[in-house]
Amino acid sequence: MPSVKQFFTGMSDSGKHTSISKRNKKLLLLVFSSVLLIAAVVGIVAGVHSRKSSTDDVGLTAGHAVLKSACSSTRYPDLCYSAIANVPGASNKVTSQKDVIKVSLNITTTAVEHNYFTIEKLLAFKNLTKREKTALHDCLETIDETLDELHVAMDDLDEYPDKKSLTQHADDLKTLMSAAMTNQETCLDGFSHEDADKHVRAVLLKGQRHVEHMCSNALAMIKNMTDTDIARERESMNRKLMEERDESGWPKWLSAGDRRLLQSSSVTPDVVVAADGSGDYKTVSAAVAAAPEKSSKRYIIRIKAGVYKENVEVGKKKTNIMFLGDGRSNTIITGSKNVVDGSTTFNSATVAVVGERFLARDITFQNTAGPSKHQAVALRVGSDLSAFYKCDMLAYQDTLYVHSNRQFYINCLVAGTVDFIFGNAAAVFQDCDIHARRPNSGQKNMLTAQGRTDPNQNTGIVIQKCRIGATSDLQPVISSFKTYLGRPWKEYSRTVVMQTSITNVIDPAGWHEWSESFALSTLYYGEYQNTGAGAGTSKRVTWTGFKVITSASEAQGFTPGTFIAGSSWLGSTGFPYSLGL
Repeated sequence: MPSVKQFFTGMSDSGKHTSISKRNKKLLLLVFSSVLLIAAVVGIVAGVHSRKSSTDDVGLTAGHAVLKSACSSTRYPDLCYSAIANVPGASNKVTSQKDVIKVSLNITTTAVEHNYFTIEKLLAFKNLTKREKTALHDCLETIDETLDELHVAMDDLDEYPDKKSLTQHADDLKTLMSAAMTNQETCLDGFSHEDADKHVRAVLLKGQRHVEHMCSNALAMIKNMTDTDIARERESMNRKLMEERDESGWPKWLSAGDRRLLQSSSVTPDVVVAADGSGDYKTVSAAVAAAPEKSSKRYIIRIKAGVYKENVEVGKKKTNIMFLGDGRSNTIITGSKNVVDGSTTFNSATVAVVGERFLARDITFQNTAGPSKHQAVALRVGSDLSAFYKCDMLAYQDTLYVHSNRQFYINCLVAGTVDFIFGNAAAVFQDCDIHARRPNSGQKNMLTAQGRTDPNQNTGIVIQKCRIGATSDLQPVISSFKTYLGRPWKEYSRTVVMQTSITNVIDPAGWHEWSESFALSTLYYGEYQNTGAGAGTSKRVTWTGFKVITSASEAQGFTPGTFIAGSSWLGSTGFPYSLGL
């Protein structure tokens, strides 16, 4: 995320490069070659040739007509059409909207692969700073994840609409494409900390934006297709759609053994981590490294009481892992990586979780860098269908990075200062304590900075049945530091606070702008049935995108059951939850 100076204290960035002319010339050449490469691979020309309305469909093949119709629902229709129409023979392969989406995803995959090669070439430059190298490696990681998401989306489309219920197909596909778009933004955001970074960013911008727009188009077509099919099914069948579950109420993918395990009040760990050497491993990282890959069975890592000073990553191949601590005040994983000392925001996380279906219970995730070190993440989560119970996330700026995919937090504590819950996941917080801390002099606290970039993304931050307040160090000086529910990091930022107790820590305006009028008409910020001294809405901002929700049916759309498809997976976590209002 951009530096604090954008809106707080006017602090200047340090470490600007003073001699970069030779490198810039090489980067400019790489920019030019990258643009040519993308144009050649994807077949993008100067746009679709204009056609008179009276002859729009004259001479078009059936495939072109289907293509044109499918692309009409997208945000970038010219790109959607030309990307396929200018690839020889591609338009002849489409007979349905689903075919258009699949061809589009194949072309997008090729573009993503070439972005990967561009980054590998950049890494060969000798004059890169430490953070630029880190940011490029962040890009390689997020691009690798994007390729996986595109492949899974293709597999899901092959099975559509028969493998799962239409609603589950729709939610899974929209989640995959939303995450793929977020990954492109994450790559570019890594080069926003210093002016010198912008030269590297310029090399990547064309390719990353191209992929993001292609993913946006696929997302729009998926939404159009699934919305239409769901409406048709509802009309013809006149029945309530249900997520695919067996008679016992558990998801069908869950094994009988896992059901018994999750129904039990006690669990038997697969391995034990103990700093004193009394367990199987002394570090959490070692236990994760030894865990099986692509496991469909829950793998429980018991982390005994202690302070673990390490940076832990649960990679995408480490699925179905659970961290089980000895109590949040006893089991602490802590680090101090931060942007001021040369990290990227993405890479600063003490614990980073990507493998799907990750669970954590009774643990504290902490970053001790402090309020002067700018972005310093305690926990980053990109794990789909992940959940956290009785966990603490403690830091200052950017405490909890809800990066992407579907996430659930129950009975947790999140504490921080600037944008301390941020990202572009579909994340629901229920029965949690969300507390602002004392920031540096001149700073303002922001509980959230949600990063939705496209109106079709199924992402947002939902705070439901929680308690918003101040930590003990802020409480005596609340009047000296303004605190807000959030500000819009990206253009379609979406945050909802509902059925929550809000203390006087929150300023009467409720929300704060990011930069002048940016996103104020495109964001969605909602409040519903909140209570407490800070819950009054009479003095709230008057932005076009802000609203006081009065409809229960509208609020229902942000509950776990609807917003993160909770009925199909939360039962498997063994954690408490409420699906509705």
